[in-house]
Amino acid sequence: MDDFEDLLTANKEFAAHFTFAGFDGLARAGVAIVTCMDSRIDPLQMFGLTAGDAKIFRNPGGRVTPQALEALVLGVHLLNVDRILVMPHTRCAMASNTEEEIRERVARSAGQDISWQRFHVVADQMAALQDDVRAVRTHPLIPESVHVGGFMYDVDNGRVDRRV
Repeated sequence: MDDFEDLLTANKEFAAHFTFAGFDGLARAGVAIVTCMDSRIDPLQMFGLTAGDAKIFRNPGGRVTPQALEALVLGVHLLNVDRILVMPHTRCAMASNTEEEIRERVARSAGQDISWQRFHVVADQMAALQDDVRAVRTHPLIPESVHVGGFMYDVDNGRVDRRV
């Protein structure tokens, strides 16, 4: 059996009811969300959105990296984005471990020295969120007319609270 057979089977069912043929790829709700890769986060459902409504950028810790900024600039200028949510979450591994702890866990799993790999842990989530929102708001290619907010998602109760 193929290691991906379960996913390909599910895709056949998805494709049988596919409704996005010809969709232009614009964010219909004008929303972009930068959040963590954590599988407890369902960024569309938590805001009452559906596929096609928003642009989603995910990475460990939900940080506004240079790649996230690139995606946001493209979203604003080419994909109908006029609202940006930067949204880390509670109990994030990237914010509850040190760089050394993450390295140690990955090294143990990989069975090799990984001292060369950086993981960009978040020592202070609120300070990082403020920095990330500031980076988006002050980016020369993100106009002031774009609404940018910093939010925190609570993985234990499903609530999103505005913090910045």
